[in-house]
Amino acid sequence: MNNLRLLTGLLPIVLSSGGVCAYGQSVVTLEDIFEAAEANSAQLRPSITARSEAEREISVARSGRLPDINASLSFSYIGDGFTTRRDFSDYQKAPIPHFGNALSINITQPIYTGGAVTSAIELAELKSTSERFATDFQRDNIRFQLTGFYLDIYKYNNLRRVVEGNITAAHKVLQDMRARYEQGTVLQNDITRYELLVSNLELQLVKINNTIDILNTNLVTTAGLPDSTIIVPDSTILTRSIPKEGITWWQTEAETNSPSLSLARTGVDISRKAESLVRSERLPKIGLQAGWSIDGPILVEVPPINRNLSYWYVGVGINYNISSLYKSNKSLSKSRMATKKALEQLDATRENVTLAVNADHVRYLEAYEELKTQQKSVELAERNYRTTSTRYSADMALITDMLDAANSKLDAEQQLVNARINIIYYYYKLLFTTGKI
Repeated sequence: MNNLRLLTGLLPIVLSSGGVCAYGQSVVTLEDIFEAAEANSAQLRPSITARSEAEREISVARSGRLPDINASLSFSYIGDGFTTRRDFSDYQKAPIPHFGNALSINITQPIYTGGAVTSAIELAELKSTSERFATDFQRDNIRFQLTGFYLDIYKYNNLRRVVEGNITAAHKVLQDMRARYEQGTVLQNDITRYELLVSNLELQLVKINNTIDILNTNLVTTAGLPDSTIIVPDSTILTRSIPKEGITWWQTEAETNSPSLSLARTGVDISRKAESLVRSERLPKIGLQAGWSIDGPILVEVPPINRNLSYWYVGVGINYNISSLYKSNKSLSKSRMATKKALEQLDATRENVTLAVNADHVRYLEAYEELKTQQKSVELAERNYRTTSTRYSADMALITDMLDAANSKLDAEQQLVNARINIIYYYYKLLFTTGKI
């Protein structure tokens, strides 16, 4: 069946569901709740802090380009020395100036580090990007969780209206039964059985109200809203749940926007950059060096000279860790395996996202078919209820037929409510899976 024709035909049915009872409260849109959660959600706050921490790591890595400056200052008491022959004979005392001092300053400016500093900066940037995607993923999870609470409140508000309507209708039937009982045309047992139906409906209404309270608490707590907030869903959300694109478009959007895929891609980049860092260990490190020192007394002379010796130097320093040629092999092999694992994880994530988008899209279109079916079921159930009620009033039907008709009508109306909510749910499920929520 042509999807456009199907959806165009079903749109009036979806919109005919109407709004929910406001119960004196203002309507809150799902977008308003998303904004509140973005600012106040306790579940999102650790991810935002982790992202800020990762951004600070970039500054730490960039500091590797700055010169290293070391300064030392010391004062000491130097005891007298002595001299002997090589066979430790002919001992002679060697007086030494007792006050010693030392001051030195050394500066090293890295020029070439084999790419270690650059790779460290890029790795920190990649980790920051990864934390950003992780934050987006956590945000999307919270938004989808809030969507579930929101739509459940919407559903149970509508179910409450359905049950209240059925209770009102049942009381009217009971009133008619009692009148007929006075006339001797209805048995007391019939009234008792219908009173049991009303009692069950009233119990169901209590459970629905309790469920709405629980869902409301879950939603406002997760979104970081005041505890006294009462959420009343916006019925116009139905008009924004109409698909305009096919499965190919949704798959393309998922490939571009899915936070889980972005995280997996960044994981591959991080692993490759870690390989570069390991390789840099095999390369020499070159830097400009400068220093100045002053020491006293001069102990290399005999007898010691009670003066300060000062000197300075500038030059180029080269440091090469020869042992890295054979020590880094295992680290490099480990890094390569980590990269391979990251690539495999990316393929697995892409496959999972593709399957999830396909399943959600199928269920999404299926929800419209279900809505069409449930709309017809309600029509038939209402017709059956009216016919049975008329037959019962004419003593042509049993009380069991009346109860069955009432239960069938209630069940059909509840299924219709669920079908309407399923359309919105699978739409937001698609948005969540593709990273567009």
